[in-house]
Amino acid sequence: METEIKTERYIETIGRRKTAAARVRITPGTKQSITVNDQDVDTYFKTDEQRRVAVDAITKTKLPVKFKITAKISGGGLAGQAEALRHGISRALVEHDAELRKKLKKAGFLKRDPRSKERRKFGLKKARKSPQWSKR
Repeated sequence: METEIKTERYIETIGRRKTAAARVRITPGTKQSITVNDQDVDTYFKTDEQRRVAVDAITKTKLPVKFKITAKISGGGLAGQAEALRHGISRALVEHDAELRKKLKKAGFLKRDPRSKERRKFGLKKARKSPQWSKR
């Protein structure tokens, strides 16, 4: 008879937004904790809005199971990183429990937001801003 070594089962997903990418691992546990780049989520994200966006997927689902969430985020700014984290957590929760898909999809957390900065065109100051026009 084989003896099984019980290891922690985690789910790993990737969330993206603009140029930010978040590699998220969730592990079911007894205590809720979220770590981003080896820092607590409250110290990593400076504003309340960014913190709320980052954990929105968990608060929307109201799961009784607590998760230990670790994320490695790179690229982009803090706002894009918060939304990338939300995207990654949402994907991981759907992998954990397929019943949550309907609720998270309705909230719009499973769709990767495709908007990104438009490239600058030659002859213009920015993507669409033209130089000041002078009559003479």
